[in-house]
Amino acid sequence: MKFKAFLTENGVNLLERRFLPALDKMGKICHLFLTRDHAFFLHNLLSGDGIQCIAQFHKETLFDDYRISSQNEDRIAFAIDISILQRAVRSSVSICSEFGGGGSTANRLQIKLVKKLPQNCTQPMPFLTFETKGYKSAVIQDIPISKPLSRAQVLELQTALDMAQDLPQTLVQVPDLNQLQNYIDRMKHVGDLLNIFISKYGDLHVQVSTTLIRLGTEFRKLLVIGEQAVAPSDEQHLSAQSRSERAVLRGDAQSVQVSVKHFSKSLQCHLAKPDCAFYGILPQSACLTVIFQFFVPVAGSSSFELKFLKAVL
Repeated sequence: MKFKAFLTENGVNLLERRFLPALDKMGKICHLFLTRDHAFFLHNLLSGDGIQCIAQFHKETLFDDYRISSQNEDRIAFAIDISILQRAVRSSVSICSEFGGGGSTANRLQIKLVKKLPQNCTQPMPFLTFETKGYKSAVIQDIPISKPLSRAQVLELQTALDMAQDLPQTLVQVPDLNQLQNYIDRMKHVGDLLNIFISKYGDLHVQVSTTLIRLGTEFRKLLVIGEQAVAPSDEQHLSAQSRSERAVLRGDAQSVQVSVKHFSKSLQCHLAKPDCAFYGILPQSACLTVIFQFFVPVAGSSSFELKFLKAVL
């Protein structure tokens, strides 16, 4: 089992400034899943409780000279502490910047899997190692990781990843995540559960209620991707609650109930500075799916490559 690659400048910027801060808000530990063509950061994918988060990158987006081999179809997965990984990347950036403009390859950041024998241990332990060379210094940082997943565990992770790729039939684009975050911050003080309605008309209705208080907000006429419908003209005078309930009965909307805490945490993905965000509900109200979309410039080209960060509640 071998993995070795160089992080590109674009890859370092994406991880340090955008994705790792957002993933760190999701939870302390995630799985790093490496394949021949992709790198995945997977949070909580093997658990049925809480937020599931998937960040997917094509290898060229993050790495150069990417080499991977294993007896499991060149797939390697292990658990890693996101906060430690984030500190290692930041530290490596400061060492690389020490060199300045002295050459395109002299200060490259190499990342690889190694086994080392720590002090006071009798068995070698796995590490993800960062090796950075500056003008006057070289730094090797060893990030402790879990034992790489077995063949059966990798298959379980791959199956969960494949299942998580299912998309809702209707997605609506929410243009202002900060505004939505402000509304949710107010709702935290009312109750623990959110009722969410998403219609084919482009309406997103979010509501929290108790026996005494009902507090909600609605975004209307949002951009719709997937199945669409025309809202009945004779219902425009009704309340958001009534319109949402009628749309569900007609099959023109889906509803789901999620934790206010989990929903608020999913909004922390805006730290990754997505270009747009889409919300949808899987059939049978299984879960709420949030897809954050990124347009990442392709090196040496004027085109952009789509990247996704997906949260499932």
